[in-house]
Amino acid sequence: MKPNLLIVDDEEHTREGLELALEDRFEVFLASSAEEAFNALDAEKFEVVLTDLRMSGESGMSVINFAVKHASNPICIMMTAYGEVEIAVEAMKRGAFDFLSKPVNLEKLELLIQRGLNERKLKSENHQLHQRLDKKFSFDGILGKSPALEKVLEQVKLVGPSKATVLVTGDTGTGKELVAQAIHQNSDRSRGPFVPVHCAALPSNLLESELFGHEKGAFTGATERRVGRFESAKGGTLFLDEIGEIDSSTQVKLLRFLETKSIERLGSSKTLEVDARLVCATNRNLQEMVNNGDFREDLFYRLNVVTVDLPSLRERGDDIVLLLHHFLNYFAEENGFEPPILEEDAIATLLHYPWPGNVRELRNFCENLVVLKRGAKINHYDLDTRFTIQDMESLSAGTVSVVGKETMSHSLSVEENEKRLLRNALLQSRGNKTKAAELMGISRRTLHRKLVRWPELDL
Repeated sequence: MKPNLLIVDDEEHTREGLELALEDRFEVFLASSAEEAFNALDAEKFEVVLTDLRMSGESGMSVINFAVKHASNPICIMMTAYGEVEIAVEAMKRGAFDFLSKPVNLEKLELLIQRGLNERKLKSENHQLHQRLDKKFSFDGILGKSPALEKVLEQVKLVGPSKATVLVTGDTGTGKELVAQAIHQNSDRSRGPFVPVHCAALPSNLLESELFGHEKGAFTGATERRVGRFESAKGGTLFLDEIGEIDSSTQVKLLRFLETKSIERLGSSKTLEVDARLVCATNRNLQEMVNNGDFREDLFYRLNVVTVDLPSLRERGDDIVLLLHHFLNYFAEENGFEPPILEEDAIATLLHYPWPGNVRELRNFCENLVVLKRGAKINHYDLDTRFTIQDMESLSAGTVSVVGKETMSHSLSVEENEKRLLRNALLQSRGNKTKAAELMGISRRTLHRKLVRWPELDL
């Protein structure tokens, strides 16, 4: 669709001449006075307003004042035949995009309008991007309602607006980078860059150059100057993941930055001041590394100003079902598939699983399920054996005293072990299927499905 453009001028031949010149690229509307312009702006949404300064009745300045405060927020361009630059500059101070002298140079006018539209589009895209980032990395964007996660979010809320260095700890896959982004987004640096560096992914001889930059000729292969990640994070946040993997040389330089807020590029003696906040993360015990001589004690205390310790997924039992449904729906929408439906016994099995890979493992599991089982109903038997073996071990541990002394035999298959436990439960309950289901910790519906599969067990 063509952008809407409003031309405001009390000279008919000027209005019509501009309309003729611009109608191929714009949907042109005409107004002969400020009053007509006000009515048009209330009736239509305009991308561009082109107004004369000198008109009978109210001047073009009134049109500018009205348009810049309007919800449609059009770009406004002032035209004047009198060369009154001071008035045109005043119009720009009030929100006009630019001004042109009459007679209007049409080529210049079209270029000016296009530049205004491009800048308007860029501002809109930046605003939308920041809104998406704020939503994704705000507290509402981190899924979970368990007490363990609520404690973390409360810490993020407190530490975000501060200037403190933050150390995020937790097992692999718990979402340390997501929390670091939430800290950044909830700080006064949120409009600055968030620069992540995964220290374990870079060899030690490259990490130092990556972080601090280098000058041309600093080492073999340094053919030009390179700006490091510290400088790239100016005005924002630098996130160093797996901080426990950096070597002693880089540790010294990192300590200097924390003490002086300055760095030196490799091959240079010039000191550069850098205004960047540091957030670090690790899945290792840095205190043990200090005790073993693998990490500098002074650096540890500099990093460990505020520690945010992320709980593992097994400590967030209340969040597992929420996360399962979220990721199944997310990947289904992303791929254009129907999401699989987890039945009650499948959910019970997944709740028993310890999720050693934490949220990352659960996320990958959901993506796999969406791709391979699109739209299907998923029960206990559809799950990978790594889930069902864990479920059977939990079941046997919980039913030894009630169902009998017989426990899991590692010489038998998962299916045979499950059949033995079901048989014991039925014997113990004297064939009462409701009681047998309660003894096994499963629903009566699930027990019925097992008996349909193994009718020889039904007493």
